Amino acid sequence: MQFASESVEILIEQFSKLPTIGRKSAQRLAAHILKMPKEDVARLANALLEMKERVRACDICGNVTDAEICIICNSTKRESGIVCVVQDAEDIVALERTGEYRGRYHVLGGVISPLDGIGPDDLNIRTLIERVGASDSDITELILAVSPTVEGDTTALYLTQLLEPFPIKITRLARGIPVGLTLSYADEATLSRAIAGRNTISKPREE
Repeated sequence: MQFASESVEILIEQFSKLPTIGRKSAQRLAAHILKMPKEDVARLANALLEMKERVRACDICGNVTDAEICIICNSTKRESGIVCVVQDAEDIVALERTGEYRGRYHVLGGVISPLDGIGPDDLNIRTLIERVGASDSDITELILAVSPTVEGDTTALYLTQLLEPFPIKITRLARGIPVGLTLSYADEATLSRAIAGRNTISKPREE
């Protein structure tokens, strides 16, 4: 069924492009917005535009932020020696909900996936190597918090081999997370156990 209004149909079409939003859900959202006061609709539209104009990637970790450096990288209360490597910024939100992790982050921007045409050069791997290899770096551990999928395992293996020359410990989240589950969909309890029980996959080489 289609609405008689072309404007409503255009809005439904745009909503349908969002992840997990089918046509029925898009219709319900459009119907809800039709009932909203014009002022509230204007605030929603302005919030969307302002987000696109202001939000950027943190210069250090790649997290979403309104400033050059995100609040996590700027915080003096975080453990700067431990860096958790995640696929996307949404994963940071999921891990922060647990209250278990107090280190810092590095956002890859995805995982290696040859079938999708995504290789190492398409991810924020070079900046990770630069962080680890910087002369003033105090990083002692990298936690590879990529999702337990084929692509995630490939990415973790690639990073482990690439980081082998550096004197750092490399760990990976414990397998309390079901295989194939995207990290941002895991519950807080599962993520807390995964962080606490992370497995060492590479140790610093002894001189």
